[in-house]
Amino acid sequence: MSDSTSNAMWGGRFAGGPDAIMEAINASIGYDRRLAPQDIEGSRAHAAMLAAQGILTDKDADAIREGLLTVLSEIEGGTFDFSPALEDIHMNVEARLRELIGDAAGRLHTARSRNDQVATDFRLWTRERCDEALAGIEALQEALLAQAEQGADWVMPGFTHLQTAQPVTWGHHMLAYVEMLGRDASRFRDARTRMNECPLGAAALAGTSFPIDREATASALGFDRPCANSLDAVSDRDFALDYLSAASICAMHLSRLAEELVIWSSAQFRFVALSDRFSTGSSIMPQKKNPDAAELIRAKIGRIFGAQSALLMVMKGLPLAYSKDMQEDKEQVFDAADTLSLSLAAMTGMVADMAANADALRAAAGHGFSTATDLADWLVREAGLPFREAHHATGSLVALAERTGRDLPDLTLAEMRQVNGAITEGVYDVLGVDNSVASRTSYGGTAPANVRDQIDRWRTRSR
Repeated sequence: MSDSTSNAMWGGRFAGGPDAIMEAINASIGYDRRLAPQDIEGSRAHAAMLAAQGILTDKDADAIREGLLTVLSEIEGGTFDFSPALEDIHMNVEARLRELIGDAAGRLHTARSRNDQVATDFRLWTRERCDEALAGIEALQEALLAQAEQGADWVMPGFTHLQTAQPVTWGHHMLAYVEMLGRDASRFRDARTRMNECPLGAAALAGTSFPIDREATASALGFDRPCANSLDAVSDRDFALDYLSAASICAMHLSRLAEELVIWSSAQFRFVALSDRFSTGSSIMPQKKNPDAAELIRAKIGRIFGAQSALLMVMKGLPLAYSKDMQEDKEQVFDAADTLSLSLAAMTGMVADMAANADALRAAAGHGFSTATDLADWLVREAGLPFREAHHATGSLVALAERTGRDLPDLTLAEMRQVNGAITEGVYDVLGVDNSVASRTSYGGTAPANVRDQIDRWRTRSR
């Protein structure tokens, strides 16, 4: 394909070719080549519709269909010659199609523009990335559910402010991330539903005078309906922003889990051991086993956040309809999608392989006066104290235990009664961590029975 083909593509108004610098800044083929399958799928649907409407002859439509399949085969086989002089994937495909089938290739562009063509291609691609994200989320949820099932009754400390708060179960903690990811999945499904309208047929901005059937092309491409306004159809990139928004929130959840894995796998915590498959060593310290996969996920998430901000900045000042600024809509979305897919896969592998240290979890659960709230609740329930008075009495007992280097269950009944005479031997029934978690039976609570019910709910929901 020669460079001169480029000028022929976008008209006879220009006597000379573009400057080399202009060619470099104008070309997008370096990254939008990954839209080739979607571009060819859209072109095939368009050609079939044109033939059905009598706008193309069946002979030309057949030649276009077969020629496009050849182009796709060349691209997938790595033999296609992408030319920067031809600017983008659309013109590269059309130029090669012309070489293969001659003048019939020029009729393919009847009743469409690169404006509605790229909007269609990009929607198709983004819709596929929503499906890809949903599959990745489901796989990670399965890995988390397996961890929750294994440790439904393993006691561990629950934290607020990264300070020991109350005992919870390992299964309950794993299910917290299952819930987050469930919301992520719903956002991707919502985004997919909203974006499932077809821009093809909007042409440059005003529609077309040809008697096209937009319902037919929308249906052929798996869209629910055509976009209702031609101006909006070619200038809208909300679908990409919807995807990036869902991806950003999902990525934030991955980063939170990654942070916990980094903390938990440290020598100071020893809550989990990450597998060798997702860890590395140190070049100088032989004892080190670094949670590099978790740390990289935590860092890579910024790329997804940045992509959303970048696309918002591209779109924020654009009048209707299409502006060349919108060529800058793809690179960051491509990178964000690649990053999210890799991060989901890496997190799934880490969670599936990691081994929780039930003994370390249990030992940590009993430290830091984690059953203080249970003691306060007991004083309310059994001794009839107002909660604020119970809270004050419990605080005094915590101070006594801390001062003498003990935990609450180690205090004698006589010591407790000096703080509040209503305390009886029965208080020791609530001071153990197992009793504490078993008592949290309210819906959504950490009791092992609740955890198992929630696991069953998620497994039933995923079937």
